[in-house]
Amino acid sequence: MWLPAKVTTPATAEPVTIEEAKRQVRAVDFGDDDDTLADLIATARNHVEKYCGVYLATQTVSAQADSWCDLAHLPVRPAQTIVSLAYVDTDGNAQTLADTIYELRGDAVVLKYGQMWPPMQHKSLITLTVVVGFTTIESAVKHAILVRLADLYETRESSDDSKWTSFDSLLSNHRYY
Repeated sequence: MWLPAKVTTPATAEPVTIEEAKRQVRAVDFGDDDDTLADLIATARNHVEKYCGVYLATQTVSAQADSWCDLAHLPVRPAQTIVSLAYVDTDGNAQTLADTIYELRGDAVVLKYGQMWPPMQHKSLITLTVVVGFTTIESAVKHAILVRLADLYETRESSDDSKWTSFDSLLSNHRYY
């Protein structure tokens, strides 16, 4: 079983630029709202990430599992590279597993040929630190970020968003369960 993942190194680049956001909200002639738009880009990206169950921007996350078999289905996607895979051995010592033992294959960590998972201390956790995110995102996903951003920019207070919207339509084929 996986515990909730935590972002350890946040995204440094967004899939939508300030210029694209300014065009979307028709604010290209002035820079007064640039800081607000930067915050709204991050907020909209975060909303899309939660909605779709993926990380869009490249960032590092850490997640903990209680069994080696949990690595067959990672709780975060898309995984780019594994930073580390740590566990507590039977003597109670923290260990980092050598990358000669395992490999990243899609959204799973699997053993390399002839290798075995090491024994670990009872009731300890395995900590996976991994770089996640897309290098490029599909145009429908990018447009959904812009739609959400424009909605947040135009309506700066709560509103009823319980109906099926363009945002939902754009992302319906990009959700992971």
